[in-house]
Amino acid sequence: MVDIAPPLAKGSVSLRLYPHDGPAAEQLNEVRDLARRAVEVGYDGVLVSEHHAGFPGYFPSPQQMAGFLLAAMPSGWAAPCPLLLPMKPYALIAEEVAWLAAAFPGRVGAGFASGALPVDFELAEVPFEEISPRFKQALPLVVAALRGEADGPLADDRAIAACADHPVPMVAAAQSLAAVRRAAGLGLGILYDSLQATEHVRALSDAYDEAGGTGPKILIRRVWIGGPPGEAVDNQLDLYRTYTTEGTMARWDQGANTVLAANGTEAAQQLWAAMEATGSNTINIRIHVVGLSPAYIRDQLDLHGELVETLRAMLSGLTPSL
Repeated sequence: MVDIAPPLAKGSVSLRLYPHDGPAAEQLNEVRDLARRAVEVGYDGVLVSEHHAGFPGYFPSPQQMAGFLLAAMPSGWAAPCPLLLPMKPYALIAEEVAWLAAAFPGRVGAGFASGALPVDFELAEVPFEEISPRFKQALPLVVAALRGEADGPLADDRAIAACADHPVPMVAAAQSLAAVRRAAGLGLGILYDSLQATEHVRALSDAYDEAGGTGPKILIRRVWIGGPPGEAVDNQLDLYRTYTTEGTMARWDQGANTVLAANGTEAAQQLWAAMEATGSNTINIRIHVVGLSPAYIRDQLDLHGELVETLRAMLSGLTPSL
């Protein structure tokens, strides 16, 4: 039996999951099935991320969703990643994650981001212009809490206290040099944006290493085996453009960072080359784009066994330079 890497660990191979268009109950059933399939084909774990107000392809409560998925998965881990940290008081987020970790020992990780979509914070009644300072203030506090180092009344929470012996593995989303240095200073891993150009990610990786970062540097790539899904990738990019700044788009890779391969081995080789070029040491894979049917995603995932097996063998020989 293949050893499963711990949540968000350096060298882990994970799959990002998204809901498809349809009634909520159908979305839940579909994403549970995909989570089971993911670990059955060899993935270490799955990630779910956060947006609100029915934003296509996302969940409003990734902590809750991770619990639904873990209950349905025979093995492996799940991480709400990234959570939008400024959405509510950090202590409430810490409690939710800590109790999830208590329910599924050793199977929970977490990632944090500041957010970018105004409607999310409109619903939370948080002024959009405050999200960046709120994130910077809350990040060290939530990290300390999920390591069992909370101050004040939060320290009395039993699940938070348990984190002293079983800290929750954590990462922070990173798009800038300041962000990777902040993460390194807190002992966090980093999660890159899926569309950042190779040269930009390499600069971030180097800055993280120089700042003393030793955690996972998670590269995100879309993978299509047997050919691309036509115009669906363009549709996904159009969706991202609705809430992304001009400065961020200027750092995007014009090829959308999509791996197109005839088979799993070829896909793994391309992913490995991308990791070497960016200085990354961990990979998160996406299949979903807006407009694709659930059947298409399931068929793609069934082809990923060879990809994961080959990539895992490559990652097991990671060199110190990565």
